Amino acid sequence: MTFQEHILQGIPNSLPESKPYDSDINHAPKRKNILSDEEKILALRNALRYFDPKHHETLLPEFKNELETYGRIYMYRLRPNYKMYARPIDEYPAKTKQAAAIMLMIQNNLDYAVAQHPHELITYGGNGGVFSNWAQYLLTMKYLAEMTEEQTLVMYSGHPMGLFPSHKDAPRVVATNGMMIPNYSKPDDWEKYNALGVTQYGQMTAGSYMYIGPQGIVHGTTITVLNGFRKIKKSPKGNLFVTSGLGGMSGAQPKAGNIAGCITVCAEVNPKITQVRLDQGWIDEKITDLDQLVSRVEQAKQYKETISIAYLGNVVDVWEKFDEANITIDLGSDQTSLHNPWAGGYYPVGLSFEESNILMANNPNLFKEKVQETLRRHAKAINKHTAKGTYFFDYGNAFLLEASRAGADVMAKKPTHGREFKYPSYVQDIMGPMCFDYGFGPFRWVCASGKPEDLAKTDAIACQVLEEIKRNSPEEIQQQMADNIQWIKGAQENKLVVGSQARILYADAEGRMKIAKAFNNAIAKGEIGQIILGRDHHDVSGTDSPYRETSNIYDGSRYTADMAIQNVIGDSFRGATWVSIHNGGGVGWGEVINGGFGMVLDGSNDAERRLKSMLFWDVNNGISRRSWARNDEAIFAIKRAMKAEPNLKVTLPNLVNDKLFNAI
Repeated sequence: MTFQEHILQGIPNSLPESKPYDSDINHAPKRKNILSDEEKILALRNALRYFDPKHHETLLPEFKNELETYGRIYMYRLRPNYKMYARPIDEYPAKTKQAAAIMLMIQNNLDYAVAQHPHELITYGGNGGVFSNWAQYLLTMKYLAEMTEEQTLVMYSGHPMGLFPSHKDAPRVVATNGMMIPNYSKPDDWEKYNALGVTQYGQMTAGSYMYIGPQGIVHGTTITVLNGFRKIKKSPKGNLFVTSGLGGMSGAQPKAGNIAGCITVCAEVNPKITQVRLDQGWIDEKITDLDQLVSRVEQAKQYKETISIAYLGNVVDVWEKFDEANITIDLGSDQTSLHNPWAGGYYPVGLSFEESNILMANNPNLFKEKVQETLRRHAKAINKHTAKGTYFFDYGNAFLLEASRAGADVMAKKPTHGREFKYPSYVQDIMGPMCFDYGFGPFRWVCASGKPEDLAKTDAIACQVLEEIKRNSPEEIQQQMADNIQWIKGAQENKLVVGSQARILYADAEGRMKIAKAFNNAIAKGEIGQIILGRDHHDVSGTDSPYRETSNIYDGSRYTADMAIQNVIGDSFRGATWVSIHNGGGVGWGEVINGGFGMVLDGSNDAERRLKSMLFWDVNNGISRRSWARNDEAIFAIKRAMKAEPNLKVTLPNLVNDKLFNAI
């Protein structure tokens, strides 16, 4: 069959041959055995309901074996034989280009060059799934191929509930992931209900089909590193950034360090993903010996090199060795998947990668003890370096949260509301006040044609728009504009594309709308093909996360999720092509609610109407919430937005003189 015929077939009437387990692929770790015997039968019943009863006798023992061996039923037999990647949009069998664009993005999330565990349908973060099993993928792609502009596909945590009548301005897909009743949102609840096949962890852009490979976080990391060095009044040149994690998104760190111009040491325990990053050119060198690492860093400091080094091993050993060798660490952080500490997101020191995976599955309680022991040791080593002048920040991966739960020395001696830890979140000190409060966040686009020349044209268009905006921008956002222009000018030479022909830059509502309008005009003129707009959920409005995106909210509302919910509701009736809302994300299941969107530009007047309506709301919703929290930068930004748009009227806070409280 052709690729198109495979898509239209959906779940095949005749079962394909079983597929051997490919040990060359980076696989998800075995999940812990958490289901009772009765629940295991329920999980099997749930999996078999995708198939005609004539196949149940064949599939039952196979699915039982998967559940016992891997802790999940992935339905490996149904994994397609065709290559998984974002094809040009015209290659998808679809009745509407909007549906074809979503198919393109789904396949990009599962591209072997993009996905962390492609055979388990996990894009990044150790458990960020696009789907829970391959039957869901096949059925979803078939529905998208059949969809008209009078239908909406409803997605329940990876399961395609079906096509429902709607209208042309409705989203083509509405996706929810992991939306649990609050009392059932603990880490073990994810293990249990995911194993049952009834929910999944969509991370942020994994389960919303908008991941663009590590490039998605390279820009944010570059800004963070640049501003981290600005904060400590040091040049990146010849100075050292130490961090960890090369899987999924965190593979962006060494590339960002190179763009910023510093020395980066990034530790990773997984040999396969380390080699992938080396082969992709996202790291410059791989070192396996600590003494050799010390010598190499000393050499790099002496000659003020810009270089990224992967240390294959545990980052705790690096922090301790650098303390012993008196290596000065200027910036320090961590980007392991500590939102998922007990299931492969963070590995204990003193055990090999293989030994850890065995222990994780066979003795999860002991594994948890060793992880928490490692977190205490990790924090102790960091504290030694910060006492010598290192600037350490939490990179929003729940490091400080999990370290505190493990009893590590990370709490502030004199905590204040929102500043409980001795180290700040990077959002609190850098991204919040400098970007999010002003409305700047990770706007992104994908060239649906798949042509590199289209991407080059969009880079040029975006750069021209930004330079024009910068000429009339207030002083408060000149640095943000300059950083973005520098970024987009260097985008091609930095070879950021992995998977789809995509780009990201930090833009405010004005920038997003003007860039999108310029793209739509270029499409109408036939200069470029169709464009898919999106953003990271890690944005101004998309995410309520008290220890990351909204960690610089100090009015007590950082534990509320009204903003994210309002955001996705508002996007859905203002013109988004698809919308998503998730429980979980970069800081953990039950710790965050986040939402995202996708929007297809086709050069039409309808597309221009939608982009103006939706993009303005998508940013200013968050600025409004941040201004009500009394964030000075957000008050400035929302006043500016109201001046530009007379129909916008936002409730502003009245500030209280602090001296009034001296008498009470």
